[in-house]
Amino acid sequence: MADKPVLQKPPGYRDSNMATPSPPPPLRPQQQPPPMRKTAGMPSSFRPKRKRGSCCRTCCCCVCITLVLIIFLLLVATAVFYLWFDPKLPIFSLASFRLDGFKLSDDPDGASLSATAVARVEMRNPNTKLVFYYGNTAVEMSVGNGNDETGMGETTINGFRQGPKNSTSVKVETSVKNQLLDRGLAKRLSAKFQSKDLVMNVVAKTKVGLGVGGIKIGMLAVNLRCGGVSLNKLDTDSPKCILNTLKW
Repeated sequence: MADKPVLQKPPGYRDSNMATPSPPPPLRPQQQPPPMRKTAGMPSSFRPKRKRGSCCRTCCCCVCITLVLIIFLLLVATAVFYLWFDPKLPIFSLASFRLDGFKLSDDPDGASLSATAVARVEMRNPNTKLVFYYGNTAVEMSVGNGNDETGMGETTINGFRQGPKNSTSVKVETSVKNQLLDRGLAKRLSAKFQSKDLVMNVVAKTKVGLGVGGIKIGMLAVNLRCGGVSLNKLDTDSPKCILNTLKW
């Protein structure tokens, strides 16, 4: 006997004989874990610094303080020195100047000059407690001024010591022999020599040091220029020399 075909149930068909299924229980919401608190970052200014930077800063402060103290002590020592010793520069003057054997010759090759220049320079120490020490002194002498200035030779004077309130006279002598000159210059020099209008010049370069209680304190370069006056004015006056320090 053939099987009967099974009829398909239509969509939405509900069998009344079957029990109604209970609805599924509602889903419980899952609990979320509490949010993590972010730790605030420490500002860079509050972070501990390396010990090396602190040591460098301490060393710099110590060096600066030491330098300030040294400068302060030097200023105090200088002030005490000036108040106690009252130092003064030496005074120089040109006491005399003469030309011996002044001779101008007119040769076929041109004019020539032969003469010996003799000068005397007065050096005075106005200090009552300080001693001056002079190094070797290079001296140059000349006659005439401007474009007519003519060299009369140079020489060197040995150094010496000058005590307090002391005046020292130093003799300087140079000479030239058959020094060639322009004929026009030779005539002008001869005329001014005969009228005593010839100007003399003495230039010296030396070093001067101070002495206190037998102790020598440094040597200062000095440039000295004397003269610039004519022979006839020098007969009645002793012009002071111009003293420049720290120049050569």
